[in-house]
Amino acid sequence: MSKSYLECQYVALKTISYKEVKRFLRIWIQTLLPTPITVLLYFLIFGALLGERLGEVGEFSYILFMTPGLIMLGIINNAFSNVVSSFFISKFQRSIEEILVAPVEPLVILLGYASGGVLRGLLVGALVLVMSKMILGFVVSSYVFSIMIAVLTAYLFSLAGLLNAVFATKFDDIAIVPTFILTPLIYLGGVFYDASALPTHFKWIVSFNPLYYMINGFRAALLGHGGTSMQSCLSILIVSCVFLTGLNLYYLRKK
Repeated sequence: MSKSYLECQYVALKTISYKEVKRFLRIWIQTLLPTPITVLLYFLIFGALLGERLGEVGEFSYILFMTPGLIMLGIINNAFSNVVSSFFISKFQRSIEEILVAPVEPLVILLGYASGGVLRGLLVGALVLVMSKMILGFVVSSYVFSIMIAVLTAYLFSLAGLLNAVFATKFDDIAIVPTFILTPLIYLGGVFYDASALPTHFKWIVSFNPLYYMINGFRAALLGHGGTSMQSCLSILIVSCVFLTGLNLYYLRKK
């Protein structure tokens, strides 16, 4: 590849990424603040009001046990929604056609849109983490694994949002996956309960939920103990990211 061609791809990547980041930062009150406020309400209800009645989960208080899941909840929802809404709006306004007919590689388009979702997801996750540490005062067990899992999770669900947007034909379509697939998988993934305490047949069902391994792997990285290992979590995330990257590239090339 010539130097001018690579420079063209770099400019395209920088432009798309800048547009995506500026898009959600311009309305930060709507894009960054809602999740921390919601988590604060969880802390108030499950911590101050119901904390003593709910007791402990293993070696953690119930609200501390919930914290890693709430952080992941913010990362997943914000990464997904940022990309699916942005790409579909570009399709709806037909501005995406200008990018598709330009000499821009599909990988550049993918990384450009995903960068906005990743950054938004990580910013929301960081806000929830800082707020949680201020309120609960816990010590992070492994910053390295926590950051790795958070980044890969944000990237994975940015890719999922992009794939949803590629197939969406109307605005209602971008709400189907979050409502009927993503939300049930998250809430059944061990955010609010310890899967080890479930009856055997429910454990078997939960074992097929990939988000269970992601949430509990992040819990192990953040608090030092979780239902699954950090290594299993990272393995699932890496394989899933590679698969969705390939799938998105295939459909972007067909457009």
